[in-house]
Amino acid sequence: MSRKHEVESLFSELQLISPFGYSARLHIRFAAPLLFRSTQSRLWTTKYDENAFAMRDPRIFWGLSICGVTRWSEIKFPDPFHILKLAREHGMCFGAAVSCGPITSRSIIVVAREDQEFTDEEIEKLKVLTHALHKVCEPPSVLTICQIEALVLLDEGFRHASAAKKLEISVSALKVRLSSARKHLEARTTAEAIKKAREYRML
Repeated sequence: MSRKHEVESLFSELQLISPFGYSARLHIRFAAPLLFRSTQSRLWTTKYDENAFAMRDPRIFWGLSICGVTRWSEIKFPDPFHILKLAREHGMCFGAAVSCGPITSRSIIVVAREDQEFTDEEIEKLKVLTHALHKVCEPPSVLTICQIEALVLLDEGFRHASAAKKLEISVSALKVRLSSARKHLEARTTAEAIKKAREYRML
């Protein structure tokens, strides 16, 4: 199974245990996740985004402070903007959250439902799925300076010959750098490698 199919399969399993949707922030770096996915209602996500609730959400504060699992009702962080109350008004009366990974690359997933608290079994399943998504979405390690230089020049519009000249290397040496960068980033083309490197905050 390819990485993409594995990710989609895990998200499908996540949806099954989250009747009122989920919000997944995977590998949060520099205050932003490398991958964000939400299946919560458009009305709620619009309100959430317009009010910048992600910077004020006690569930996110909890996830950035603690690695573990919890029900929303057990979170003791202040909620001055009444985000959990507003969530209840949108049908998300009960919820759970999982946080994992180092603080430099933290993943936080929250799930919601309307009818009852999540069971211990459901929370354990959520924990397993969160850790699996965190692992499968792990970005590659940092590129070498040579690989970054090559990608940056191509991104700036340089052709191979002019990029090689600027770097004072041969065209074949440049192609080797680009090839190794593509392999490292699991990209089929240089354009895809550049896109992924930007998404992973490598450029």
